Amino acid sequence: MDAASAVLLFLAHCLLLHRCMGSEAGGVFDQGRHGVSLSRVDEARAPWRCGGGTPSTPGAGTLPPKPLLVAAPREAGEYPVLVFLHGYLVVNSFYSQLFQHIASHGFIVVAPQLYTISGPDTTEEINAAAAVIGWLAGGLSSALPPGVRADLTKVSVSGHSRGGKVAFALALSHAKLALPLAALVAVDPVDGMGVGKQTPPPILTGRSRSLRVSAPTLVIGTGLGELPRGPLLPPCAPLGVSHAAFYDELDCAAAPPTAACHLVARDYGHTDMMDDDTPGARGMLTRMICRSGGDRAPMRRFVGGATVAFLNKWVGGDGAALDGIRACPEQSPVGLSVVEFLDDKATAPIE
Repeated sequence: MDAASAVLLFLAHCLLLHRCMGSEAGGVFDQGRHGVSLSRVDEARAPWRCGGGTPSTPGAGTLPPKPLLVAAPREAGEYPVLVFLHGYLVVNSFYSQLFQHIASHGFIVVAPQLYTISGPDTTEEINAAAAVIGWLAGGLSSALPPGVRADLTKVSVSGHSRGGKVAFALALSHAKLALPLAALVAVDPVDGMGVGKQTPPPILTGRSRSLRVSAPTLVIGTGLGELPRGPLLPPCAPLGVSHAAFYDELDCAAAPPTAACHLVARDYGHTDMMDDDTPGARGMLTRMICRSGGDRAPMRRFVGGATVAFLNKWVGGDGAALDGIRACPEQSPVGLSVVEFLDDKATAPIE
């Protein structure tokens, strides 16, 4: 390398360093400025709120169609809503730390328990999730802290694993929604046990750019999800029906430019965004069946921060944090193997 090339390389490195130092990407991976209330809302009893206080008693018309876990800022104000759909055969409370991270940045997270036991068909889950979205206008206020209001013009949907598939189904109009979706965030989505073994109704088609989603979409993937934990166990996110396939088939032609993003956590597994402590037999299985990257906290911070950055841009109109992740992915608390945006198909492997 000659002296001129060395100088240009040095200047480019300094420019990138300056951009990253001034980037707002890192802040979304930390806890936000809002205190958070975590509430349970059951079909048969009044909301219960963590941290004390007297819960309100809703009327019959305000009871949700499914039990809920609701995370919301404590400070009075109006906040956008994210409906989060849990993974296969797990409990919504397994994501409570993730919900609190997102809510601390100024979002209301509504997480229904769609079922206790379910077979392969996801039709009832899709309809139940749509019913929860329909309930928001008449019932959500009873589950929120005093002075906190939901901005129902800005409702987004997210889901993990099979819940990510259900979230895609809602965005693809597999059920009629009472409210338009502002954004879609799929966290390591899975469409069945493998190619040709999709659970009904199938979402993936096997054709690139075949899923016409009108809402801006973030697909988060895991590098270890497609790998089995052991020789006798199947992978939790099988190749061909996991995050890469969802992103490849995504067509955001009806959405704004740069409306789709694909981020992959290289060294983390399918359930690593869950709580540190997931009790009971189901909680134990989240650690035994899926390959893991170890400590869950970094992956949880990444998923929460990436979700906040994406929603800030497409729901809140502030793209600084998402632009920061794109420019400086090394600020993420986990190593990223893919940082991809649909506008240019630019993929950035990070060593």
